[in-house]
Amino acid sequence: MMTAGELNWRNQDLGTRVRVALWLRDEVGAGGIFSKAALRAAITGAEQVDRRMRDLRPAGWVIKTNLDRPSLQPDQLYLEEIGTPVWEREHRAAGLRQISAKTRRYVYERDRHMCRRCGVGAAEAYPGEPDSHARLTLGHVNPHASGSGAHAENLITECARCNELVRNLTGVQMDAAQVWERVKALPRRSKQELCKWMEEDGRPLKPIDQAWGMYRQLPAALRDEMRRDLHNLLES
Repeated sequence: MMTAGELNWRNQDLGTRVRVALWLRDEVGAGGIFSKAALRAAITGAEQVDRRMRDLRPAGWVIKTNLDRPSLQPDQLYLEEIGTPVWEREHRAAGLRQISAKTRRYVYERDRHMCRRCGVGAAEAYPGEPDSHARLTLGHVNPHASGSGAHAENLITECARCNELVRNLTGVQMDAAQVWERVKALPRRSKQELCKWMEEDGRPLKPIDQAWGMYRQLPAALRDEMRRDLHNLLES
C-alpha cells in the first residue's frame, strides 16, 4: 500500500489519470476553476493529459467546459464534483472503457449526430441558451459500472449534459412521474406517435433532419463553405 507521500500528483510512477485526479483534488478542489495549460504544466512527463482528465468523467467526476458554463473562458474548466477516488487501488479501473474509433463513428452516424436523450444536435445551442452549445459524447444504455460492454448496441449518442445526468432541457433531471405527466398531457395523436417511437426505440427522421445532423458535426470552416455552396446552388 502506498503512503500518503507516494500518493502525490508529483509522483511520476503513478498513472497519468491518477496524477490528474490527485492534482484536481489537492490543487483545485470541488467548485474550483482551472485551465488546461495549468494541468499540462503540472502533470509533466506524461502523455495525453487532457484525455486522462476526460477519462475521470465516467468515474463520477463532473468537469464542465465553457460549452456548459458560458462564463468560463475557452481554456478554462470547472470542477463541479470530485468522483470516485481512482488513486485507491480498488478504484483504479473505475469508469474506464475502451471504445474503438470505428464503433464511435458508427454510433454517431447511426444516431444522426444528435443526443438520443434530449434531441440536441452536435454544436447546437440549447433552447433558450444561445451561448451554450452541445458537446456530444457516448453513453451506455445499461450502466457501465454494472459491467456492461462498449459495443454499439449498448451505446447511444448523448450531449455532455445528459451524459452527466445533471440537467436536460428542463434544467434538472426529471423522474419517471414527471415524464409520465408530460406524456399524458399530449394529444391522442401525439401519444400514438410517441408510442410508435418507443416500440421502435427511435424517432424516424426526415432526410432534411438527417442532413442537418450530419452538417452540424462538420468543423466550422467546412460548415461555412457548405453554407455558401448551398446558397450559390439555390441562386443558380
